[in-house]
Amino acid sequence: MSAGVKEAAAESEDGKRKKELAMLEAALYVAGRPLNLKTLGYLIGTRSKKRVNGLASMLVEEYRSRDTALEVLELEDHRFVLQLKTEYSSKVRRLAARPLLTDGPLRTLAYIAYRQPVVQKQVIDARGSHAYRHVKQLVDMGLVDCEKRGRNKVLRASEYFADYFGLSHNLKAMKRQLRRILDDVTKGDIPVSEGPSRLEE
Repeated sequence: MSAGVKEAAAESEDGKRKKELAMLEAALYVAGRPLNLKTLGYLIGTRSKKRVNGLASMLVEEYRSRDTALEVLELEDHRFVLQLKTEYSSKVRRLAARPLLTDGPLRTLAYIAYRQPVVQKQVIDARGSHAYRHVKQLVDMGLVDCEKRGRNKVLRASEYFADYFGLSHNLKAMKRQLRRILDDVTKGDIPVSEGPSRLEE
């Protein structure tokens, strides 16, 4: 293969890589939540998880070198997320769009996620009768899964909940993350009454 052909092939590969990186960046921006390799691979037309992981890792490094308010992070289970760096979130939180949840349903969701799997009656006992409405809202939004067991309903946080808030799919790891977040709330680092655009913000 001549030097000219090799150079042209290299330029073609470089152009393809840039387009794929731009597509991954666009997907992470629009999603606003962690995306896995399968989803990202579908968007750029490849089933190679190795290639997608390599490209996403390049995006992580690219954002790290930019030194801006945004960052791309790799989470557990090879999921990637584009988000605001922690040091900026507290200063701009009030400018965020209307929160996903108001204070009441958010507290019920936090209770379910931390206690899961939990019987609905226990949630109502802890949160009050208004929590019936909260549970229905959370199930309708896809944030909570509800399973009937005889006369009882067992509630769990859904995978969508974990993805939306950038939490682990592993239950033990998720509970550790939630404990840290709830500790920050009680310290006053996160004003729950404002509601989150993301839990970590």
